[in-house]
Amino acid sequence: MIISHDLGTTGDKATLVDADGHVITSVTESYLTDFGSSGKAEQDPEAWWRAVGTATRRLLDSVPGAVNQVAGVSFSGQMMGAVLLDSACQPVRPAIIWADTRSTAQTSTLIERVGMDRGYAITGHRLNPTYSLTKVMWVRDNEPEVFSRVRHLVLAKDFIVQRLTGVLVTDPSDASSTNAFDQRSGSWSEELIEASGLPRSLFPEVAPSTAVVGAVTAEAAAVTGLRVGTPVVLGGGDGPMGALGAGIIDADSGAYTYLGSSSWVSFAADAPLHDPEMRTMTFNHVVPGKFVPTATMQAGGASLEWVMDVLAPGEQDRYDRLLSAANGVLASGDGLYFLPHLLGERSPYWNPRARAVFAGLGRHHGPPHLTRAVIEGIAFNLCTGLQAFQQNGASIEGVDAIGGAANSDLLLQVFADVWGLPIRRRNLVDEATALGAAIVGGVGVGMFDSFEIAKQLSHRTATFTTEPSRHSEYEKAHLKFTDAYRRLEPWFDMS
Repeated sequence: MIISHDLGTTGDKATLVDADGHVITSVTESYLTDFGSSGKAEQDPEAWWRAVGTATRRLLDSVPGAVNQVAGVSFSGQMMGAVLLDSACQPVRPAIIWADTRSTAQTSTLIERVGMDRGYAITGHRLNPTYSLTKVMWVRDNEPEVFSRVRHLVLAKDFIVQRLTGVLVTDPSDASSTNAFDQRSGSWSEELIEASGLPRSLFPEVAPSTAVVGAVTAEAAAVTGLRVGTPVVLGGGDGPMGALGAGIIDADSGAYTYLGSSSWVSFAADAPLHDPEMRTMTFNHVVPGKFVPTATMQAGGASLEWVMDVLAPGEQDRYDRLLSAANGVLASGDGLYFLPHLLGERSPYWNPRARAVFAGLGRHHGPPHLTRAVIEGIAFNLCTGLQAFQQNGASIEGVDAIGGAANSDLLLQVFADVWGLPIRRRNLVDEATALGAAIVGGVGVGMFDSFEIAKQLSHRTATFTTEPSRHSEYEKAHLKFTDAYRRLEPWFDMS
């Protein structure tokens, strides 16, 4: 069996997968995020390690004899963050996660020295505060005493791999989320690192996602319950790993959308896709030689979670109740729009100063309308990225949906109506990213012959389609949605 861990924003989902690729069981251990003013978003790496230890023990306890059948452990992790370690590989401060946007000044410096077009050409991404490179620059500029102790920069899953094995390394998918990686050459960009003014020594060795980088040490075994010597496979970033878990391994696999805290639409390609307007980005895939063009918004599922927290704090059945009520009302069709920029925005605007807005709010609008507007706002925002792909030659005939929010029929129906495409739910919506990590682990230890097994391990369970009249109305509403952002952008910039 393989144990895979998906280190997400809200917790670690650990999954036990057998040699046939079937999910035996999964558990989740939660941890907290420290959201603060000026774009702060941090987590405690030690909380990740505690979650991994507890989740692993829960898995092993749930299946008699499992500890002796574990062929390997593999990882998926949240991307674009900065875990800063000292010479003993201990964290010198909380991890700065993907949602943190405090490094705007450092990003401006990087753009001045390199140029936005040049940065995009090298990395496949805009130079932006959401990426790792400027986060480290921010620590250097604002916490010099802390930075003086920094010797290593890693991503979330790399930190856990080091704790398990003592080996410090990253993979191309996570490296491509740092703004410091030349994704065509598959190596760190000396040009960008030099422009950042950071030491080259901070950046770890890059190894394939399927590499067995080491084995569980005695110290790690005591925490996790795993056998000493259990192989540890490096794994990759959660975006490309979600693609693999959804069966998206090559250009013929179609497209998918991930509906988690941050949300995105993506597909697999043989080369990076560079949008002239730089609305989208491209990550390296965990499948060697492949890439995943992606349009990611900061607060997808997070917007839905936020409105639930505001409208029904602590209520046990709030999702079912509010989503059911939202199914019976209009939002954009009644003049109400939600711009879902609670954490600033990546695709398509790349504006860390953007903020969420309800526009067109009337006295008659209540909780069902607000909930419906949030769902439509998520769909509208991702639609702009989807259109960028299509305008750059991508042929997308349907989209598979994974992630927790993909459990909602209403949400997937709204997406089908807004996008004008069939939206298909996969059977493993909650486990897809962890399944991707299990596939990488299985390939790494030789349990699976190839990544092709991904196409066999999950299947479509429901398809949502639209009517031309509904899609036509949403096309008009999408234009009003994007117009609202353009009109508000100067106001955001004044904040």
